[in-house]
Amino acid sequence: MVMMIWRQFVMEWKLYSRDRMAMFWTFAFPVAMLLGFGVIFRGGGGPKLSIVYVEPAAPSPRDAALLKAMDEVQLKVMPLAPAEAEARWGRGETAAEVLADGEGYRLRLNSYLMAQGGAAAGLVNQAWLMAQARLNGAPEPKRIPVSVESPGGRKASNYAAFLLPGLLGLNLMSIGLFSVGMVNVSYREKGKFRRLAVTPLPKWIFLLGQVLQRLTISLAQALVLMTVGWLAFGIQNQGSYLDLLVVMVFGTACFMSFGFALSSFAETSESYAAIANLLFFPLMLLSGVYFTLDSAPRWLQHAVTALPLSPFLTTLRAVFNDGSGLAGHGLALAIVGAWALGAFLLAVRRFRWA
Repeated sequence: MVMMIWRQFVMEWKLYSRDRMAMFWTFAFPVAMLLGFGVIFRGGGGPKLSIVYVEPAAPSPRDAALLKAMDEVQLKVMPLAPAEAEARWGRGETAAEVLADGEGYRLRLNSYLMAQGGAAAGLVNQAWLMAQARLNGAPEPKRIPVSVESPGGRKASNYAAFLLPGLLGLNLMSIGLFSVGMVNVSYREKGKFRRLAVTPLPKWIFLLGQVLQRLTISLAQALVLMTVGWLAFGIQNQGSYLDLLVVMVFGTACFMSFGFALSSFAETSESYAAIANLLFFPLMLLSGVYFTLDSAPRWLQHAVTALPLSPFLTTLRAVFNDGSGLAGHGLALAIVGAWALGAFLLAVRRFRWA
């Protein structure tokens, strides 16, 4: 029996290794995403806020004071001539710009980029108060001290550290929905299941072989990403590797169960792709893979916590980035486990060889 499981496991790996496109999307693409975004946002937890400064015809001490203050509040200032600034605004590339207006200044915000522009405008106003105080010889307004750290106060405080667990979760979901689900639909569509049904191979060994092979893919992919993160950005797991493994197994079980369950609703690969993408893209965009939903409505923030990917990523980041144990994440793991159990029971009930 053990030998049959081993042979099925090896056969699944041989079939998978022949698909170079699958190998690329599983191993190379996540590494490219981590390196790309990690280098772009290496200096902190995301893009630095920027402001276009429309250069006046005759710069004054007031302008110099404002520029200095904006630099001190960590704004990325882009000085542009009026014509160039207007052309950039017309192309929709500017979130916020500040320009001289009489004895003061005027802020212009792009209505389509209010998240960035509004935050930049707040910093400009803070800088202007500082500049006015200096020009008038008055005491400067006291600023609240700012410290940048991860929620658990550990070393992982840059965007690459935030992104790495997100990519791990996203790729677990990809393996479950596409590598597992798509393969099973393809087997059924091409008649492979019918041929397997008349062989001595038990159904559970066939399914177990797939589960074990995908689990090793997930662990290998996680090892590759963590190694690249450590070498390129100095990112290290801050928690217990056993806790990290437990969380990864929970996620793998959940998303593989999703793949098996969804594959029972499709007759062709094309129809399965539509079903899987209907689930994949909302989860990817709403669950905090690349960014948080701080600016989203509260009802949406609460709603996504009931979906499997969001609580999984919250727990994974807590363990990996902040060294948290699993004790405080029982509800999140219970949500992931409930989805896994429900999808697995549905998959078993609907599984068929033909």
